[in-house]
Amino acid sequence: MRYFILVLAVFTLIACEEENYVPKPPTYLRLDLPEHAYAAYEDDCPYILETPEIYTVKPVNDENGATCHKDIDLGPLNGSVHLSYIEMTDPLSAYVNFVNDKIDEHKVMASAINDWKILVPENDVYCTFFELQGDVASPFQFYLTDSVDQFVSGVVYFNSVPNYDSLKPSLDYLKVDLEHMINSFKWKD
Repeated sequence: MRYFILVLAVFTLIACEEENYVPKPPTYLRLDLPEHAYAAYEDDCPYILETPEIYTVKPVNDENGATCHKDIDLGPLNGSVHLSYIEMTDPLSAYVNFVNDKIDEHKVMASAINDWKILVPENDVYCTFFELQGDVASPFQFYLTDSVDQFVSGVVYFNSVPNYDSLKPSLDYLKVDLEHMINSFKWKD
C-alpha cells in the first residue's frame, strides 16, 4: 500500500507540473496576387508605357489644370506610384541631384540602398532605379530621361506602416512590374 501511495503521489506531482508556453511570432496574411499581365497606357502626355492590368492610372491635376504627372494605384498592394513628368529647362544634373537628395533623406531608416541602370537606347530611355531596403517610407524610386529634354521621376508609397519583412512579398511582386514598366517606356516623337 505504501508503494501505491508513493506512485500515486509521484504521478500527481508530474500531472500538476506547469507547462511553459512560448508565444508564437506574429504572422502576416499571404497575398494571392495574379500572374503579371500588362496593357499599354497612352494619353496626351509625351510618353507611353505598359502598366499592369491590376493597377489604375490616375492623372494628377494641379492648380493650372491637368498635368502629365500620374498616380498609379497599386490595387491589392495598397499603395501607389507617383510619376512626375518634367520638361527640362536646367541641366540634367540638377534633376538627378534633386532625386538623389530625396533618396538621401531615407538613409536614416534604410538598411541598404541598391541602385542600377536600366538602359533602353533604342527608345532613348535611360533609367536609374533605386531599391531602398529596411523600414523606409518609399522602397523604390527611379528616374527616366532622354538626357536632353525630358525627365520622369517615380516614387513608390504604401498605405501602411513600413515594415520591410511584412511588405517583402509585395515588394518582390511590384519590382517585376516596375522593371516591365520601365523597359516598355517610350517617348513620343
